[in-house]
Amino acid sequence: MANVTARIKIKGKTYEIMVNLDEALRVREGSGDLMSALDCNAIYHDIKKGEIVPKAELIDAFGTADFMQAARKIIEKGEIQKTQEFRDAEHEKRIKQVIDILLKNAVDQNGRPYTEDRLKRAISEVHYNFDKRPAEQQIPELIHKLKTVIPIKIETKRIKLIIPARFTGYIYGLVKEFMESEEWLGNGDLQVIINIPSGMQIDFYDKLNSVTHGAVQSEELKEKE
Repeated sequence: MANVTARIKIKGKTYEIMVNLDEALRVREGSGDLMSALDCNAIYHDIKKGEIVPKAELIDAFGTADFMQAARKIIEKGEIQKTQEFRDAEHEKRIKQVIDILLKNAVDQNGRPYTEDRLKRAISEVHYNFDKRPAEQQIPELIHKLKTVIPIKIETKRIKLIIPARFTGYIYGLVKEFMESEEWLGNGDLQVIINIPSGMQIDFYDKLNSVTHGAVQSEELKEKE
């Protein structure tokens, strides 16, 4: 568990603290312990130089002189430095997520699934560069490239969703990843048609319902001819 710097810039000035990387990320996600995440007892302008921020300036920047409150804001809203080891692990995790999606949903011209080894070899052949986007967002581009070396397609489901107006701002990003079309209705509701890999439906509905509590209307559509 590496100790790294977390920082935030407010009114043109930088504020830094030393944190435990893993626990700080858990705090940012809402599940970590703030005390365990901290590896210092003061806010700094520059940790390396030991420039501690005066209380009066903390109040001006954070609205409080309380170290814990200011530290929480830095962790939740600022930048948490990540080690190369951590970035490498994140990269490998994202690659595995993409391959898992393909294993569940991709088939050849005869409808047969691909093995993990064949998918990895094909990805290597097309020199696909995995980036920081969520795995789901990288699938369309990757499939397009893979089609140049193997006959591959994703088994998908077309679904019409009607999302109540009060939830559209919360879940637009989720449905946008799979959106085929959208239409804003007169009452402010959003009607979309999504095309989603079959193996991702359960996880997708879990995320959707966790926000909307089942208020979204859904209808499975026939595939386009």
